[in-house]
Amino acid sequence: MIEGLILTKLKTFPSEKGSVYQSLSVDDEGYVGFGESYFSFIEYKAIKAWKFHKNMTLNLTVPIGAIRFNFIDLREGSATYKDRFEITLSKENYQRITVPPMILFGFKGLEKGSNIISNIADIIHDDEECVNIDIDKYEFK
Repeated sequence: MIEGLILTKLKTFPSEKGSVYQSLSVDDEGYVGFGESYFSFIEYKAIKAWKFHKNMTLNLTVPIGAIRFNFIDLREGSATYKDRFEITLSKENYQRITVPPMILFGFKGLEKGSNIISNIADIIHDDEECVNIDIDKYEFK
């Protein structure tokens, strides 16, 4: 695992009328503040890669569909510099991954129909803070 990534098993509360899926609480490890919440949609077999944030901490969950994530540590002083971590999140593997700044990532939709990522970020999105890198620079696994 990449230093600083936090993987948290989340609770679900099944109900015949519609289940409830936990996401993030202010007392959870990985919570460093609230800036905004948003959803990213990814189509089946599509890959969105690569990007990293200079300052933003992400808290990612996948409540609908299944999504394969690839993370690469770009922090030169880190013990896991250039290491890679891959994980698939879904309803069956319902966890939150907290991603600190300077971790490169990409993701791929694995199910037909909707694949949705929920992100609760600690700051508001800023185009100057987000860096996009050509998809061909790194292999997506």
